[in-house]
Amino acid sequence: MDTENVSQYLSLYHGTSISTPVFARLLREFGTLNSVRNLPQQQLLSLGFAIAQIVDLQGGQQDTAVRQLVERDLIWAACPQNSIVTYESRYYPALLKEIQCPPPLLYVVGQKSKLITPQFAIVGSRKSSNYGKRNAYWMANELSQAGLTICSGMAKGIDSHAHQGALDAACPTIAVVGTGADRIYPACNSRLAQQISMEGAIVSEFPLGTAPLTYNFPRRNRIISGMSLGTLVVEASAKSGSLITSRFAMEQNRDVFAFPGPITSQTSRGCHSLIKDGAKLVEKPEDILEELGLDLRHTPPGEEQAGGDSSGLEQKQQDSIHLEQQILRTMGYQGCVMQVLLEDTGIGLQQLNMQLLQLEMRGRIITEAGRYFRIN
Repeated sequence: MDTENVSQYLSLYHGTSISTPVFARLLREFGTLNSVRNLPQQQLLSLGFAIAQIVDLQGGQQDTAVRQLVERDLIWAACPQNSIVTYESRYYPALLKEIQCPPPLLYVVGQKSKLITPQFAIVGSRKSSNYGKRNAYWMANELSQAGLTICSGMAKGIDSHAHQGALDAACPTIAVVGTGADRIYPACNSRLAQQISMEGAIVSEFPLGTAPLTYNFPRRNRIISGMSLGTLVVEASAKSGSLITSRFAMEQNRDVFAFPGPITSQTSRGCHSLIKDGAKLVEKPEDILEELGLDLRHTPPGEEQAGGDSSGLEQKQQDSIHLEQQILRTMGYQGCVMQVLLEDTGIGLQQLNMQLLQLEMRGRIITEAGRYFRIN
């Protein structure tokens, strides 16, 4: 970490004379903070800056409160798992620089290198159905194996299942939060947050210690869409916050995808509205990958070309078929609940969820009132 450069960013960031949108516009226009600071005073005056603002821009004396905040942040960033990524850092996501108001800096817990991998956003309702949760998990699991880093907001419901789908594929995932990066919200996601920070990253533009204030979450949504090649809305009501993310994505000229759902479900209305307005309807991961010009792969690039033995893949396919047959036999045509499937098959919860989702998408089973039914 370039402590001096980061310190200069933090001084302006915590100061009160230059707002974040103004700071962002200056960085977009001139590229680096040093370039801004070296601008002639007359040019800054012509841009509308007051003398006091120019003094701050050019590194004037910090007041005590700002100096204490800068020192606190630098101490936090000195911990091995923490980072402060500035606009001109090589770890700052390139796509994020293209949005109208890119954050001047990002607080990161975890692997900052994951911020520059190809990202794809999956968002949706906090009050999601089992149908939505399974689809979010499935999409994230498949897309992450295809080489995309799943980006979401670590909220309950769809976001959490998207993150978990990526983690269960042993792939990184990024959570953009509406609090300080040092706070976990909601508290029930503390274990998930720990997993994300180990394999991927938790990201925030808000100062350390920032509480979960309602008006911060729509603001963080522009970062989720801004970092990503596209955004998939899995489940959303007509007034869902997820639609804010999709609107940002459209304004940022990114692809927007939507997952259809039952026409009687309130949480399908937002997705159906998006599809009517031109969002791309998604039925399977390949629909997204084809639109983005990517291939669905489950092995690292080059492994097959290197002459790797295909028997491992064939064995996995046989194991999957065996598990499906075991699940269908246990389920029968009379239906059963999840607990019965867990106890009778002995399959782990995450693996069972994945198998059930695949069976449902292929039309082999349906769910009604919390029970699973075999239909063919």
